[in-house]
Amino acid sequence: MRAAALPRLQDLNPLKFLPLSRVSYARLPGYDSSNASPFSIQPLKKYRWRSPSPGSDRFSFLRWSPFRLAVLAITIALCVALLGGGIRHHIVKKGEPPPRELFTWEHFDRLDGYYYGVRTLVSPSKYRPENPLRNTTELPASVTPRGVDKSLPKEPPLDPVRYSPYPDFESAEYLHDHAPVQPCYLDEEKRTPAPDTYAYPGLPSNMSQPYFGSYGELGLADDVCFDRYGRFGPYGYGYNMSEGGLGLGNISESGGSEKVFAAAGKVDYRNMDWGTAQKKCYEKNRARFENVATDSSGNTTNSKKKVQRHAYVLRTWTGFFYNDHQLLSLRAMINELSLKSGGEYDVHFLVHVKDDSIPIWASDETYEKTLRDNVPREFWNISTLWSEGQMVNYYPPPFPDNVANMAGSGIHGVYRSAHFPLQWFAQQHPEYDFFWNWEMDLRYTGHYYEFHSQVGRWAARQPRKGLWERGARFYIPGFHGSWADFTARVEAETRESGERPIWGPVNDFPHTGMLPPPNSSAPPHSYDDDKYEWGVGEEADLIVFNPLFDPSATNWVFRDDVTGYNTTLAEPPRRAAIITVARLSRRLLATMHEETWRMRHTMFPEMWPPTACLHHGYKAVYAPHPVFFDRDWPLGHMDRVFNHPTQVWESPFGWGEHNLLGSSFYYNSGFSGALWRRWLGQRENAEGGRAQEEGWGSGRGSPGNKRASGAGTGRMCLRGTLLHPIKHEMNSPE
Repeated sequence: MRAAALPRLQDLNPLKFLPLSRVSYARLPGYDSSNASPFSIQPLKKYRWRSPSPGSDRFSFLRWSPFRLAVLAITIALCVALLGGGIRHHIVKKGEPPPRELFTWEHFDRLDGYYYGVRTLVSPSKYRPENPLRNTTELPASVTPRGVDKSLPKEPPLDPVRYSPYPDFESAEYLHDHAPVQPCYLDEEKRTPAPDTYAYPGLPSNMSQPYFGSYGELGLADDVCFDRYGRFGPYGYGYNMSEGGLGLGNISESGGSEKVFAAAGKVDYRNMDWGTAQKKCYEKNRARFENVATDSSGNTTNSKKKVQRHAYVLRTWTGFFYNDHQLLSLRAMINELSLKSGGEYDVHFLVHVKDDSIPIWASDETYEKTLRDNVPREFWNISTLWSEGQMVNYYPPPFPDNVANMAGSGIHGVYRSAHFPLQWFAQQHPEYDFFWNWEMDLRYTGHYYEFHSQVGRWAARQPRKGLWERGARFYIPGFHGSWADFTARVEAETRESGERPIWGPVNDFPHTGMLPPPNSSAPPHSYDDDKYEWGVGEEADLIVFNPLFDPSATNWVFRDDVTGYNTTLAEPPRRAAIITVARLSRRLLATMHEETWRMRHTMFPEMWPPTACLHHGYKAVYAPHPVFFDRDWPLGHMDRVFNHPTQVWESPFGWGEHNLLGSSFYYNSGFSGALWRRWLGQRENAEGGRAQEEGWGSGRGSPGNKRASGAGTGRMCLRGTLLHPIKHEMNSPE
């Protein structure tokens, strides 16, 4: 039996005693309860990211320790008893929440280099970042303002160039190992080839540097930037609906944008059918995905390398609003991942039918009507419907022995088991080697194929030794140095801590039944004998975009949502990665499926895939993609806060998550949406928009405060950046 010892004080979580149907990790500035998980499907408030000021935010009590909270509760109870109900309630004026103490990071200087526009573009050799990334634990001194030259040109000093991160498909080197790549088209008549994307070969002179992750380490270009015309002009931005565009961007700052359209033209997206385009592209390139190639006469030739196929699964639902900016991103995904790559990816919409009374499994007519009522026409032929009722039949109950259902919802619900439909989808599509789980509130300012292909190649190069330990930490290049330095540091820290490094399957814990790990997961030799060799060249079974942390060492509210394991024994070891955006191998999803239906094992969505990898010895990788912050963090302090919290409740994956509010990628980030909308040319918190980009409107505070807003420098130009969450965009004119 599990010991009935009292919990340690530091493990107490007073939130779990609150009568909430969905409990957030913590109630913090910018928090919205419906965004407590990336799988939440409830509509979100349009939270506008603001520079915090004293007295502007709520819920300061969450910064208190559990001990202080307990003392406060006892004190209040005694006062109530003594006063006998004669307490006068303090009335707070509506709209005036009580003041709170600012978090440490809120005292750091705001960074504004992101908002410098295309009129300040310089070559990579002349680029100087706004933030020098100081390796210190001291609070930073004020950043010296850098003024904007009033004589800036009205057009970018550099011209946009065609951006193609694909291999040279026509080179002798490529054709020596691979079957030829046949070009793909948007239309069946082959009149409209898949369009190109355009970027500027430089950076705004004051552009800020990322704090987490590395462009160079992942093999991503860090010397180009994308503006909204070069990025989305090929997909309908910047020209009228009468020409097949969306009508967006027609009245925003656009100096030099005509050069994009002169090179790319204007594609007519009326009557677009992406499903047919994808299917045709795959069919004409089928030989690339088989072990043999054929010549133009259909004769079998010498064997070539088989190219792996990817299903890129977008998780959407009935009632989802596809605004025009969303359409631009979706078109970019399909064109860049599928058509331009010669069919390497297929993009799919996995559509959750929220009304279980609709019998989508019983009637083709009902199925088609539901799909057409809820998905834009251009995506009909790449959409698959599912419902929670369907998952009940596919994974029938009971699912016993749940440790703690903090979400308060059923096991088959999308909130707690969004992996069920993904597992089901993988079972229906054995033709794919990998499945990307992608959310509708993600955006990427760079090229989709470059990001996904480079992340996959980087993950395959990673050795198994120290992989879990490195994956549990944020990589801060300005503090850690090179990846080799970071690897050595993590190994040293692991040895000094006395913790046992993970080496092969972790299945030596007490349990009453698990599927055995495959023989291929067994290490070929001991941990000490390995020279960072095992795993190099092995494709990753799981790639995530936040660290793979041990939830038992945090007060993350969903850490105990574990189902199907004997509750009289200790909980199994587990790992989690916040935000369920990931690449999963077919092997991993098959194992998750088997554990679910055969053993009745499952966990909260952010825990289940990493934990399945942990137990079965699969290769799981945290990809250190570039993450930006809106404040000038001292790096030593940043490493301590994010990688070495001293108390359980300080973890950034628990009550310490407020430290990520100002980042460009987390489940509750406020900066991500603000940065995205400013990049689109929209007004955000009285900043940005055409007036400010052109320089004839006021900036933040006053018209003369040029540096704080980038006023007069033209539209923004960002390097490739993965942003989450993006909960709203404005379709109205900029």
